Formats: sequence, structure tokens, C-alpha cells
Amino acid sequence: MSSLLVVGSVAIDSIKTPFGERGRCLGGSATHFSVSASFLTDVAVVAVIGEDFTAQDEAVFHERRVDTSGLIRIKGGKTFFWAGEYGFDLNTAHTLDTQLNVFADFKPTLSDEHKNAPYLFLGNIQPTLQREVREQSNAKFVAMDTMNLWIDTTRDELAKTIKVVDALIINDAETRQLTGEHNLMKAAKSVLSMGPKMLLVKRGEYGAAFFTKDSYFAIPAYPLEDVFDPTGAGDSFAGGFMGYLSQADQIDDATIRRAIVYGSIMASFTVEQFSCDRLRKLQPNEVLARLDQFQDFTQFDLDPGMGIVVHEELAPGAV
Repeated sequence: MSSLLVVGSVAIDSIKTPFGERGRCLGGSATHFSVSASFLTDVAVVAVIGEDFTAQDEAVFHERRVDTSGLIRIKGGKTFFWAGEYGFDLNTAHTLDTQLNVFADFKPTLSDEHKNAPYLFLGNIQPTLQREVREQSNAKFVAMDTMNLWIDTTRDELAKTIKVVDALIINDAETRQLTGEHNLMKAAKSVLSMGPKMLLVKRGEYGAAFFTKDSYFAIPAYPLEDVFDPTGAGDSFAGGFMGYLSQADQIDDATIRRAIVYGSIMASFTVEQFSCDRLRKLQPNEVLARLDQFQDFTQFDLDPGMGIVVHEELAPGAV
């Protein structure tokens, strides 16, 4: 039995960025998530594909030993398709075309084995479907993603789903949109009042932030010279995060902070090439090396013998 289950989309993408374009490549929340998480734990995927999803496409899961018993192929159907374009602001994707195809009728049903996976990630699908999957699952820790479309069109259903998960993982714009709060700290407080124990805010090139009612933690993004395709970075972040939690099989503040770092590292590899290309070539020693580098540039020690002296003439109210 896999320790981690992801339910989401498997897609064919067409992507253009200022640095290149790819007319047909692998995409979808479940794809990026499962490939990323597979470096850290055993992962299974539940999704739907069409007849146009080739053996070469499916090979990405087999290469990483992802359990595909929940990957359902619909005869005569076409796989979910998304086309998008990025400008030099790589934090914002401009959708050119969306074809739901077989994904339009996706009704996830978990097998007995999948129901008992201890960790569950609900990828970006309709909130009612996410909640139905949650109700089927016996997972002890459940995280979910969502997007601006569901915030706009199914807010009430989304709120019901957020209430029954442990963690919400969304970007900063979605956090503000969901709450109507411009300030991220206030927005996080509002999200937590909706029911989840924790909120992870993906901030793209600016890193990630973590909130609970009692704690706050933030990290920068791993610095990169070359970013070719940000598609799937958020799902790769979630995959690294959930993959590490599954491996550690422990939910506490220290473990969660390490998991966030692993999520950031996996996302940093994803954006270096189109689709899953970089992750397909990634070696475990590269992950460990980047982890060491990340620790080096984020760590500092306070000098306990050095106090801060405020010159009296510069102190507020000084005459």
C-alpha cells in the first residue's frame, strides 16, 4: 500500500514562455505532484486519461514507480488539455485554451487500498469532488489545493471542503481572493478560522509561508539563474511537502518546516525545464546537494555576547 495518495488531474499541456515553447507535454496537478513526491515516499495517483495518452506519456509514472492502479483510461475520450502562455512575470499564467474532455466527467472512486493511504492530497479539482474523496478516505492527514475559478464560482462548496482538511496549500493571490484581505497575515488568520489546522502559501519566486493559529514560518525560494517553465511548480512544491511528511510519518512543527524546505527544493528543479523533464532526470544526490545549499544560505547565528545599543540621542523622545 502506498503511503501517499494524490487525486487530481493528468493533462496534456501546450506551453509558451519567453524562453521557449513546447507544443505537447505532460501536465496536470496529479502528474507534477506524484513525480515530485516519489523522490521521498511511495505514492499512488487517482486520475482519468483518454486514449490519446500514450505509453510514452504514462512512462513518467512507471519511471518513478508511482502506483497507477487508479489511473483510469476512457475509451474514445481525450485527455484534459490546457494551453497557456507566460510573460516575463512568470508568476502569472495566461490561459489560451482549456479542454476538459474526459476530466469533465471525472468521479473519483477510491479502492480499498487507496482509502487506507495515511496521507492524502486533493489536487486542484472541483471542491465537491474533493470533499467526496475526503469522505471516502481514512487518511490521518489531508491537504488540498484550489484555484481562483473555484473561489469565484463555488465559494460555498469550497468553504465546506476547506473545513474538513488539515492543510490548505494555495498561492498568495488566491489567499487574498478567498478572504478579501489584502494583508497576508490577516488573510491567513481568516483562512484558519475556516477550519484547517494550517495554511501554506506558495509565493513563487519569493518562497513560501506557513501559518497556524500559534506559529509562523517563512522561507525564500531557492535562487535560480534559469527558469524556463513555472507550470507545475506549485504541485511539485506540494509533492515535496507531502512526500516528506509521509516519509517522516510525523506531524509537528519541526517536521513541517523541513517538509516546506523539501517542497521548495522540488519546485526549484521543476521550473528549470519544461513539464516534468527536469524531474525525470533528477538524481537523489542532486536533491541532497541543493538541500545543503539551501541550509547554508538561510542559516545564521546570533552572537549571544553582542547586545544592541541604542544611542540615547537617537531614541524616540530624546531631547
